[in-house]
Amino acid sequence: MKKSILITGGTGYIGSHTAVELLVAGHDVFIIDNLCNSKASVLDRVERIAGKRPEFAQVDIRDRTALRALFSGHQFDAVIHFAGLKSVGESVAKPLEYFDNNVSGSVVLFECMTEANVKTIVFSSSATVYGDPASVPIRENFPLSATNPYGRSKLMIEDILRDVAKTDADWRIGLLRYFNPVGAHISGLIGEDPNGIPNNLIPYVAQVAAGKLKELSVYGNDYPTPDGTGVRDYIHVVDLARGHLAALNALRQRTGVLTTNLGTGRGYSVLEMVKAFSAASGKTVPYRIVARRPGDIAQCYADPALAREMLGWQAQLGIDAMCTDTWRWQLWAAKNMF
Repeated sequence: MKKSILITGGTGYIGSHTAVELLVAGHDVFIIDNLCNSKASVLDRVERIAGKRPEFAQVDIRDRTALRALFSGHQFDAVIHFAGLKSVGESVAKPLEYFDNNVSGSVVLFECMTEANVKTIVFSSSATVYGDPASVPIRENFPLSATNPYGRSKLMIEDILRDVAKTDADWRIGLLRYFNPVGAHISGLIGEDPNGIPNNLIPYVAQVAAGKLKELSVYGNDYPTPDGTGVRDYIHVVDLARGHLAALNALRQRTGVLTTNLGTGRGYSVLEMVKAFSAASGKTVPYRIVARRPGDIAQCYADPALAREMLGWQAQLGIDAMCTDTWRWQLWAAKNMF
């Protein structure tokens, strides 16, 4: 059934890939973004891939007046909420900025949704809400905590949505706890395009492989992991995007809060990812071991069983596709954007 979906932060990395999947599935998409860490030019490439252009407005989710006007002028069936700052390291240095943008902005959005009687939302949460887990793989019933302000902002938004659901039985809420999104669309036309030096591992590795950056800094090699470097559950961004469609479909059948991990269930270390990317690109990736980064944990990977059960979804794309698709995007971007 065709739906009209509002995507906040939709010109960003995960948002743009999700917009493609929604458009290909036949839905109407309206994107808002303040463009603080993305570019409106991605809309042209989304249109090239999907054959249809999403509507767009440059709006900050903290702008109540603009959001009210948007909801007054459009009839949305659901919201997918990506908008937010997302760097762990930056959040440690600028906690107030993260709480203002992520938490305060989300409250404004939820209030405007309530006013407009739009009560279906899929929220872009994070595995950081599990803090430093006592064991892996991580299941959805694990204790929740946070080791940095970014993770705390995600946990606070989850708590707000759980409280909203308790007060109004009409809400349909999906909390999707991502692990580590990587990769790019197979077309090579969209991928992770951070402003300035990347905060995430794979885009940084890609820029080192391309010669744009000198070397990779590996933050610590003394963690209790097989090679001493941090282990994460890397998930292809296209798999992740398709998880949002699965969540929207699942929410059509139920009210209340649906919480699932989106991950592969397999962890890779930093050095394993460097090796895989070198193989995919045919390029050497020089790296240097440096001190641990504040707020980081040793290992984090999902138990994806509940997503299979509740959403009928599981990751399909492996580490080779993650690295190959990232490199294809990096080569396209180097010629056309950088």
